[in-house]
Amino acid sequence: MSLRSLSDAERRDWVRLVRTPNIGPLTFARLIERFGTATHALAALPDIASRVAKGRRIELPSASAIEDEIAATQRCGARLIASCEPEFPKLLISLDPPPPLLTVLGNLALARPDAVAIVGARNASAAGRKIARDMAAELGRAGLVTVSGLALGIDGEAHAASLATGTIAVLGGGIDHIYPPQHERLYREIAEHGLIVSESPTGYKARAQDFPRRNRIITGLARGTVVVEAAERSGSLISARMAAEQGREVMAVPGSPLDPRAAGTNGLIRQGAALVRHAQDVLEVLAGLPSLHVAAPPPPAFTPDFLDGPLPADQLARVRQALSPHPMPIDEIARAAGLNAAQCNAVLMELELAGEALSYPGGLVARAV
Repeated sequence: MSLRSLSDAERRDWVRLVRTPNIGPLTFARLIERFGTATHALAALPDIASRVAKGRRIELPSASAIEDEIAATQRCGARLIASCEPEFPKLLISLDPPPPLLTVLGNLALARPDAVAIVGARNASAAGRKIARDMAAELGRAGLVTVSGLALGIDGEAHAASLATGTIAVLGGGIDHIYPPQHERLYREIAEHGLIVSESPTGYKARAQDFPRRNRIITGLARGTVVVEAAERSGSLISARMAAEQGREVMAVPGSPLDPRAAGTNGLIRQGAALVRHAQDVLEVLAGLPSLHVAAPPPPAFTPDFLDGPLPADQLARVRQALSPHPMPIDEIARAAGLNAAQCNAVLMELELAGEALSYPGGLVARAV
C-alpha cells in the first residue's frame, strides 16, 4: 500500500468502508489491495455481495452518518488518520494488517519508533505502582515515550509520571469516552500535553471485547512492552502475547511468588521474557535490539479469486468446518481445511462478507455466532 494523503471525499469513503458491517481489518486490507481505493471498493461491494453473500445485503453506513462522525471528531479537537497516510504511526503500518483508521487527539509527533509500553494490573500493589512510576519517569528523562491504556493502577501511574516527557494513551472506546471516569483529569492532561489514540468511532463506549484490539495498538506503538504486575489470566498477558507476535520485545518485572499479581510476570520470565527491575534494565534491553522494520509490509501474495467469480463449494465447506467460535490464526485454519494460504484467505473474505466469519486484528478469524 503506497502512502498518500486523502482528500476530504476520499477520507469520507475510507471511513465509510471501515465502518461497514462484515468488513473486518483483514477484509478491508484485501479490498484496498484489490481495488486500490476505498471509493472503488465501495462501488464494487454491491456486485460482490450479490455473488458471495447469498442474498444478504451489505448495509453501508449512510453518508450522513459518516459526516456526523467526522464532525463529532473535529468538535473534540481530534482528527481521523487513515493507514495509507504519511503521518500514520510508522510502527503500526508494519502490522499485518495495520488498523485501517485511527482517531488521534494531541501531539501526533509522539508516535515515534522509540516508545516503550508499560502495562500491568489495575489492582496494583504500592510497590508495583512505584516501580511503574519510577520507570516511566526515568525512561522519559532518557528521551523515550511511554505508551499505556489509561486504566487504573499501573497504566495510570506510567502516564502520570511521563506527562512532561511524552506519553500516549490508547483507548478502547471512542476518543471522547473517558474510561475509567476516575481518570478524567489525567485524560485531559494527556490530551493537552501528550497523545490520545483510539480505533473506535467517536461516541462509542468500550466493551470487554474491545480491549484486546486496544492492547494490540498499545504494543504496536512501542519497540518493547514492560509488564509490571499481572495475574495469571489478565489483559496484560494478552498484551505480552501480542507484542511477541508483532516481533517486539517483551519485558517483565519479577515479583514475590506469594503475590498473585506477580504470577503472570513471573510466568512471562520463565517463558523467556527479559527480566527488568528498573529503567536502566529496560534501556539495556532496547540498546541490544536491532532496528525495527517500519516500512509497510509487502502485500499478500494472493488475489481473492472470488471477486471475479465463485469459489469451489468444497473449499467453502472445509473452511466452514475448520472455523471455531474462538478466534484462531489463519494458518491454523488453512491447515485444518487442507488449503494453502491464498485459498484460505479468499474463502475467509467471502465468509466474512456473507456474515459467517469475523476477522480480528492480528490475523485471527472466528465463526460468527
